Amino acid sequence: MTKRFNYVIGDVQGCFEALKALLKEIRFDPDQDFLWFAGDLVARGENSVGALRFIKKLADRGAAATVLGNHDLTLIAGARGLKEIKAKDRTQDVIDAIDGDELIDWLRKQPLCLLPNEHTILTHAGIPCIWDAQKTVTLAKEIEAVIANEDLSVLDAFLADMYGSKPDLWEDNLTGSARLRCITNYLTRMRLTNAEGALEFSFKDSLDAPMPDGYLPWFEFPSKAAQTHQIIFGHWAALEGRTINGQIQNIDGGCVWGRKLMAYRFEDKEIFSVENPVQI
Repeated sequence: MTKRFNYVIGDVQGCFEALKALLKEIRFDPDQDFLWFAGDLVARGENSVGALRFIKKLADRGAAATVLGNHDLTLIAGARGLKEIKAKDRTQDVIDAIDGDELIDWLRKQPLCLLPNEHTILTHAGIPCIWDAQKTVTLAKEIEAVIANEDLSVLDAFLADMYGSKPDLWEDNLTGSARLRCITNYLTRMRLTNAEGALEFSFKDSLDAPMPDGYLPWFEFPSKAAQTHQIIFGHWAALEGRTINGQIQNIDGGCVWGRKLMAYRFEDKEIFSVENPVQI
């Protein structure tokens, strides 16, 4: 069935009250509309378990889909006992919930990249300038096959080696955990790269802050993927949902930091937003 409207929603991060307010603002109808979430469904907001349950229900009825973000992966790692859950993330409630195992199992079976239509590609952090859209989809599937693996030892081996900033530059001949870590970092953690596509992880500020020499926001370099697809991404709250250019759109309004939760409507490129009604 053709949907009436398709929306991409930025980083929810457990801000369930803001999500409900945003869906009211856009007059969301799950029978007619579809939501594409840009990842980081959980962490630091007031109700991660409520937000996750709600989004899963929408996905189960064919009204939503999501990519995974870095906070989603951290929750999965925490649930597997491979990463300490930080109190500030406020995600222990998900693990302790009566349906916690079901929620985590659903989360780990979600992709890192989605193609909402033939002209659009969605990942959490963006796409490095050195990858085209097809390569991005193919490499994302490598991670998805490991995270969703029925053999939990495969998942655990990946999670145990997931954290780290090296290698910081993609090479096609990377193998093993280094290859998987590099793909994951590009799709879920990236902010700055250099012209060759090498990652830089320390910078998290706004675009007017001084950046390490030789590094710029990944979208400042000519993008292979953007030649064929509009890239939509979240992750970078300091961008506040700005339109980078006609082919690159950020949708993270910084809701969990007391700013806005945002939705981008494909059909007319209109952006909707609500202030976070909860002071965190």
